[in-house]
Amino acid sequence: MATIFSRIVAGEIPCHKIAENEEFFAFLDISPLVEGHTLVVPKQEVDYIFDLDDERLQHMIIFAKQVARALQSAIPCKRIGLAVFGLEVPHAHIHLVPINKESDMFFGNEKLKVTPEELARTAEKIRKFI
Repeated sequence: MATIFSRIVAGEIPCHKIAENEEFFAFLDISPLVEGHTLVVPKQEVDYIFDLDDERLQHMIIFAKQVARALQSAIPCKRIGLAVFGLEVPHAHIHLVPINKESDMFFGNEKLKVTPEELARTAEKIRKFI
């Protein structure tokens, strides 16, 4: 059965897309830690990020770097934090989180309550820098 991320990539589930290329897809997290919290996934469904072959993993990091630069330009922050957990969804993914302090990356924090309209505005703001 396809993961929720595969269904998002296929267009079966709507998302607030930030960027995509032949191999990867970036979209806003619908339960973000902070404004701009973005997920980067390979289009190929692979459960664990370290099961990606070296070349694909390199390409994923380079793609994530491009998205991170756009995020940092669009969302006021000191840095873009990167996290890989891999337990929530059985599909390799990277969290890109605009941060001003380390605690912004604590995944136990209460998630923001955002409307689809707010997510759409944030996505548009970020896409201007892609």
